[in-house]
Amino acid sequence: MGEVAQRLRDAAQRLAAVSDTPRLDAELLMADALGIERQALLLDPARYDVPADFDALVERRMAHEPVAYILGYRDFWTIRLAVGPGALIPRPDSETLIAAAMQHFGAAGPGHILDLGTGPGTLLFAAMSEWSDARGLGVDASDVALGYARANAIALGLADRVGLMQGDWAAGVTGRFDLILCNPPYIAESEALMPDVADHEPAGALFAGADGLADYRRIIPDLPHLLAPGGIAILEIGHTQRISVSEMADAAGFAVACRQDLAGRDRALLLTFA
Repeated sequence: MGEVAQRLRDAAQRLAAVSDTPRLDAELLMADALGIERQALLLDPARYDVPADFDALVERRMAHEPVAYILGYRDFWTIRLAVGPGALIPRPDSETLIAAAMQHFGAAGPGHILDLGTGPGTLLFAAMSEWSDARGLGVDASDVALGYARANAIALGLADRVGLMQGDWAAGVTGRFDLILCNPPYIAESEALMPDVADHEPAGALFAGADGLADYRRIIPDLPHLLAPGGIAILEIGHTQRISVSEMADAAGFAVACRQDLAGRDRALLLTFA
């Protein structure tokens, strides 16, 4: 066994104490230390020497620092997004919203997209990458998160098609949008989280009152005057929140459908005009 392969195996064994994906974490950290993509590392690990800073990266992960913050990026859908402290890390579960939008619009796509709580641009830029004529607006309360979004817009070649504004959900947003995306905080304040999340990611992007529903109560009543005829609003939900959030959407006059994530859990509510 080559030195790199052995060190990956050793690191994965150590990381199993703090991570659900220890082998993947080790590979990503090794590739980053080498300055290469993970795929290149896996194709021929024997061609590389173990870089001097690999152990330091592993130690950071052992201290529960998220891999995305260590690397400075997270891949989501088909794009790579710069992320760091102060920005919510994109999750694979959120790709459910993009898949639902693509099913709804097909190749024609939406003309105008609104992303409420855009963070580093996760949902907005993933959607815009699918439809080259679409224009977008991303709103977030955090100037730090918007800083990442601005950098990502430039890196992805989307800056001329997107507007980014600091705001309080839909307050001050005008016009109508064919596609509205939103991944709001939906964790109850009493819920315990893993140290990776609780100690590093922004609490304001995670917690939403005693029952985790506080932000839905503020967002949903504004959606009817923002959604264009024939459009769709797609909200991410916690997997136990389907009934509660659906009732809010129904009260606002929407027809509601639900999509499950790859694990079969309720993950996205699709709101259209009833």
